[in-house]
Amino acid sequence: MNEVLTPWDRIHAWARTHWSALTWLRTVHVVTGLPIALLSAGVVIGLISASIVLVWTVLVPIVALLLLAWVVPLLTRLQRARFQAFLGVDIPRTRRRLGTRNPLKLLVRVARDGGTWRQIGYHLLAPLIGVAGFLGVVCGWAACLVAIPSAVQVWRAGGEWYTTPPVVLALALFVTVPWVARGVTALDLIAAEALLGPSRSDLLAERVESLRESRAEVVDAADAERRRLERDLHDGAQQRLVSLAMNLGIARTTLTDLPAPAHEVIVQAHEEAKQALKELRDLVRGLHPAVLNDQGLDAALSGVAARAPVPVKLQVEVAERVTPTIEAVAFFVVSEALTNIAKHARASRAEVRVLRRDRLLHVSVHDDGRGGARQDGGTGLRGLAQRVGSVDGRLSIHSPDGGPTTITVELPCE
Repeated sequence: MNEVLTPWDRIHAWARTHWSALTWLRTVHVVTGLPIALLSAGVVIGLISASIVLVWTVLVPIVALLLLAWVVPLLTRLQRARFQAFLGVDIPRTRRRLGTRNPLKLLVRVARDGGTWRQIGYHLLAPLIGVAGFLGVVCGWAACLVAIPSAVQVWRAGGEWYTTPPVVLALALFVTVPWVARGVTALDLIAAEALLGPSRSDLLAERVESLRESRAEVVDAADAERRRLERDLHDGAQQRLVSLAMNLGIARTTLTDLPAPAHEVIVQAHEEAKQALKELRDLVRGLHPAVLNDQGLDAALSGVAARAPVPVKLQVEVAERVTPTIEAVAFFVVSEALTNIAKHARASRAEVRVLRRDRLLHVSVHDDGRGGARQDGGTGLRGLAQRVGSVDGRLSIHSPDGGPTTITVELPCE
């Protein structure tokens, strides 16, 4: 059963909310905001003015702008701490990726960073909000304090103190100032969240980066799982099949006095075991060849080229090994491309080049076949594009009708 509140209970509840601790925290927020805002604006305006007035000296503007790029995040951190301490609001930080120690490059990147300009805008706007808040909130509370002695004097003189203009004004301000404090802090918070926090494009960029990192982790995990399966198959099932094939081979050559049907069963079992062993080895190579881990791309691709049904000219120039995931993708690209050449291209020769240049691994597969290869023409090339795209690589295919065909892939090494 709901309890019925009396008017006095309602007034008491409203008063507790209206003059709660949050009201005084808002007041402190406004009081501390003005000096901090004046300090921030003074520093920002001073450095910008120095860079403009003394532009002819060249060195002074560079130093001033570098100081500005260094001091603005500090001032922003101070403002964030103020919002967190008095309002309990955590304004997210804007991720800055400057990534250079060159002063000129640093200035260019800071100038292109929209977050820096938004922060400067807030530090120039904050004094206006601070002055308005100081006049409205601090002067309001001060007027209330000034009216108290006037009311006491009237009361001592035996007059009706609650009817004097100062006291009436003080009572009105005592009720109004909390609303003013709430309005000023709300305006300040709106400006801070819009200018000090990350913009929508920053949030989207961070989300994209997070998704990219998650995808990279998934790709690395999948590659690690393939390597684990390769090891398990190589050390387990493949060794058992080798042992079985050897035993059947021994039985085939030694048990020659068996009846013909029994001997034929052993022969068939031996051939089936060898065929199963061959298929398992091909499967293991397709998952992740052990030689790729042990000796790198050159040795692994040499084995692929040697097993190809067409002559393959191989050139591998990778002075420094790339990550295992990129090596696995490069190996998959070459293996799948050579498989497609053998099945569809009707080529007489092929050429594979793998070169590392700076931060990119360049892979190209060329054949003199009939051409006409398209990404939408089958699952093979589409699978290549998906595998390359999983590590932010780029794939291009040049394959006019009549040939030749060149598949070019660029993979990031980092």
